[in-house]
Amino acid sequence: MHTTTLQPLGAELTDTDIAALTDEQIGEVRSLLAEHGVVVFRDQHVDDDAFLAFLQRFGPLTFTAGETPVDGFPDLNVISNVGRTEPPRSTFHVDSSYLSTPPAYTALRAVEIPSQGGETVFTNQYRAYETLGDDVKARLEGATITHVVTGIDPSLLTEDDETQAEHPVFRPHPLSGRTALYMSTPKRCAAVSGLDDAAAAEVVAELYAHSTTEENSHAHRWAPGDVVMWDNGCVLHRGDHSVVVGDRVMHRGMVADYGLDR
Repeated sequence: MHTTTLQPLGAELTDTDIAALTDEQIGEVRSLLAEHGVVVFRDQHVDDDAFLAFLQRFGPLTFTAGETPVDGFPDLNVISNVGRTEPPRSTFHVDSSYLSTPPAYTALRAVEIPSQGGETVFTNQYRAYETLGDDVKARLEGATITHVVTGIDPSLLTEDDETQAEHPVFRPHPLSGRTALYMSTPKRCAAVSGLDDAAAAEVVAELYAHSTTEENSHAHRWAPGDVVMWDNGCVLHRGDHSVVVGDRVMHRGMVADYGLDR
């Protein structure tokens, strides 16, 4: 595998076939994800069978209630602008952070690429933590954020489904050990421990603005055959639908955990 490091986060792999990776290479991808947050696999042109098999190499998959599954692949869901009168809205977030054990990895397979726009933008949450002021770090050391579910029809949830969870604001990554600023879109950050609602909202807004600056972000421009995987423990992401021209269709899969107990 040939690796090119991207800035301010991410790594791009070429001369790689995700359908033929060895166990050792899967371990290398895990390490790249933990260190760089995002791994881009170019020129894959795989079908959903191969995409699913690739994801399962990292562990059991998980699925978000309310998403549209891929026909014949209940572990994968469709992300599409086809047939919509208005573009999808996406803000920087972490997938399913309202779970006590959020998905470790998310991956997208490019099915249809628009002729313009449609980038997926990522932020470096290691760097977001490292560039915080010492006063902010001291004030929030040991604090937690309560993450809540949003955007899901309550009728699609069962009594057993988690709808909120507390996570450290400064969260050590389970594999790299590096500290990341762990948060999501402000609507999902319902409370900060030790703060009243007004103060919590102010802190969340400040952290979110700090995390999502242009200099802390990398926009992935999709090309046919792309598979992109990211580590939810150290990045935020959003789809940029502002200037999309043409159909944008992705198939998504999520790996439940880092497999530390397996």
